[in-house]
Amino acid sequence: MGVTISLVLLFGLVLFMLLRSNSLGYGSAFIAVMFGFFLASTGASGPINDMTAAVINAIPDF
Repeated sequence: MGVTISLVLLFGLVLFMLLRSNSLGYGSAFIAVMFGFFLASTGASGPINDMTAAVINAIPDF
């Protein structure tokens, strides 16, 4: 749960920075958010969560 919240904050921050630098328009940001929202409700969410957890576990702790 802690990793999920951290990743949500990280991706939210990146999206915010892209909007601030005008690298991403509001329409594109809306599409990106909605894509993520609807992707989370499909069968692909399990493998995506597993892959993310594997990558996080592969990163050595400091």
